[in-house]
Amino acid sequence: MSTDDQVHSGPAAATIPVGTVFARMPLTAAHVKAGAALFVAFAIESWEMLSLTYIAADLQHSLGITTAQLGLVISALFLGMIPGALVWGPVADRIGRQRTCMWSFAGYGVLTLLSTVAPNYQALMATRLLSGFAFAGVFAITFPYFEELLPVRNRGRAAVFLAAGWPIGVLAAVAVAALFGDHGWRAVVAVSAAASLWALVIRRWVPESPYWLAQQGRSDEAYDVLARLGATDLDRDRPLTVPGLKAGSILGLLKGSLGRITIIQIAVNFLFSWGYWGLQTWLPTLLQERGLSASSSLGFVAISAVFMIPGYLSASWLTGRFGRKKVFIGYVLAAAAGGVYFANASTLTELYAGIFGLSFFSLGAWGVWDTWIGELYPSPVRGVGYSLGIFGQRVANTVAPSLVGLLLAHASGFYTTVIFIDLFLVATAVLGLVLPETEGKELQ
Repeated sequence: MSTDDQVHSGPAAATIPVGTVFARMPLTAAHVKAGAALFVAFAIESWEMLSLTYIAADLQHSLGITTAQLGLVISALFLGMIPGALVWGPVADRIGRQRTCMWSFAGYGVLTLLSTVAPNYQALMATRLLSGFAFAGVFAITFPYFEELLPVRNRGRAAVFLAAGWPIGVLAAVAVAALFGDHGWRAVVAVSAAASLWALVIRRWVPESPYWLAQQGRSDEAYDVLARLGATDLDRDRPLTVPGLKAGSILGLLKGSLGRITIIQIAVNFLFSWGYWGLQTWLPTLLQERGLSASSSLGFVAISAVFMIPGYLSASWLTGRFGRKKVFIGYVLAAAAGGVYFANASTLTELYAGIFGLSFFSLGAWGVWDTWIGELYPSPVRGVGYSLGIFGQRVANTVAPSLVGLLLAHASGFYTTVIFIDLFLVATAVLGLVLPETEGKELQ
């Protein structure tokens, strides 16, 4: 090698990308422990977002509010998450993944507890909006955080498995409503607030992301985390590096190839979230229109949540074999087919079969999608990139319940409402075709 070659190769040889270490890392007990902590955090997220849905009748009667106001109260958490996502994403890229979880959980717990003493509709709206703003931090960083701790060969399957926390949260919301609902909606919300204490477990079990530590120039600490995760043969004399982008820059995501990816993934998040949430929020009401009692409707929702679990597990296994794109698109289209069958159901058995298909495939697709978003971005902007996707979801979450409620109020009917929601799933699959595959690739 010439002197010139040695000069030019020196700087490259002196550093190592963090992703390279994860390419040869084994899956260890430390990953399982971190995954368990973040799994429960994700379950808490879904629990909180659905908690008011299952005590809506008591809430409406207690505060003496209209059906339209009830829809706004249910949507308030999502509305608060819209600005929250835009704030917490850049914050996570700047102050770190772990501290973002701590502060977000703490704010959510305090504000949710305050909502239990809300004397009227206006006060409850305010506290729910602020709770959503605070909780957006946990929601925006859970998946990117876990992905930045996982070996390349296990990342897809493990991260999709994390998404199975969602139906566990749904079941928790149903269980808490059943156990504490007789004590009123305030008791149910108080139990939700207590769940924020899980932040202490995350602090103990989940280390800071080595990608973020390397970005801060803290290579020694990043190497300590990598060793804790099971990496061997670490060359601590070589500083760890990540792409040289400005941390948390929204503007940087709107330029070049990242700009195209960002626009598409926000649109997918909006469409997919509308398709899922527009149905999920009003499912008990839709089922009551088909003759099921309120208690039977809750049982139906619980069974549909159980159907979600094998959907996640199958998607977790398949994405490791066939990649994100094929599994995501296939599952979204299968969910749309399940929605059509559900809309045309004329018997209770057919309703169960339809909701099985819809729940199995739509939630399996969500698991793949939650994993895929974060992988599309380099680590200095992974938090903000993911949070922009959450922004798209929350806009849909806020608008969909109100619009679906409007359709129901104008007697659109069960079939028309479900088919309208289903069209959003078809549009989701079409857009998914143009995003890049990430299975088996190192994170940047």
